[in-house]
Amino acid sequence: MQVFTFILRQMFNFSIPLLLVALGGMFSVRSGITNIGLEGMMVFGALVSITFLRFTQDVMSGQLQLLLAVLIATASGVVFSLLHAFASVNLKANQIISGQALNTFAPAFSIFVARILFGEQIILFKNTFVIEKVPVLGDIPVLGDILFTKAYFTTYLGIAIYFVCAFVLNKTRFGLRLRACGEYPQAPDSVGVNVYKYRYAGVMISGALSGLGGLVFVVPNSTNFNSTVAGYGFLAMAVMIFGQWTPIRIFFSSFFFGLMMTFAATYSGIPFLATLGIPSNYYKMLPYIVTIIALFFTRNSSRAPKSEGKPFEKGMR
Repeated sequence: MQVFTFILRQMFNFSIPLLLVALGGMFSVRSGITNIGLEGMMVFGALVSITFLRFTQDVMSGQLQLLLAVLIATASGVVFSLLHAFASVNLKANQIISGQALNTFAPAFSIFVARILFGEQIILFKNTFVIEKVPVLGDIPVLGDILFTKAYFTTYLGIAIYFVCAFVLNKTRFGLRLRACGEYPQAPDSVGVNVYKYRYAGVMISGALSGLGGLVFVVPNSTNFNSTVAGYGFLAMAVMIFGQWTPIRIFFSSFFFGLMMTFAATYSGIPFLATLGIPSNYYKMLPYIVTIIALFFTRNSSRAPKSEGKPFEKGMR
């Protein structure tokens, strides 16, 4: 039972960042803007928020510090995403190249900033954010050990954001118009909807959630930031595609891929896997092999928005 609890607890640490970033990518794609820059947005959000943690760790700690870092990561992700939005919407640039430019720039910029501020590439910080046990809820059998013991409030935040995103996309006028801009933007444009505004909004939401995802990935799994998020942005893109750009499918896909990441990262702490004698590199390859297999078998059923990646000119038909 302890091993089972350990696996599920770690799964949440790996799944929530995937969920946040994949949901962010979904909003961008649903608005009609391809966004492969999720990795770069994660790195930038992590850079700014972890730098904040480093500078404030001697004067504050705990949940308030993490909450402020969450706000900073979200805001920095929005600011960074504006580069992609401007290039894609205003300049009508190739959206793949624009997104890849962010992926290339963010790690290099992160290394530059870290060396300027701290004299080294790695940014160390004190992790004082673990909630040892949530009162009352932590006493629930099994579930209490998994969700409410040695947890981070970012786990609950991520789940709450999922419900908000599902509601906004499927049940609000904003969500309807956003989806229309990704499917056939001429239709909302013909009734006075500003397609440019909604596409900007989609990219900015993706930036907000990706920046937050960068912080949420680093904090539960490390005490340092090394200018990388280990390809999590690209894995989140696979989750988004495997989830067919719908919130509920993305939710379950995130936890499936998060479980694979758990096996890859913690196999030595799982007695059954540790005794098999399989080289560690094979476990580390597991999430990416599963990603390729999953995308291969779902390639024919994938249906992206019809106008994804296509520049829009006001008044065009």
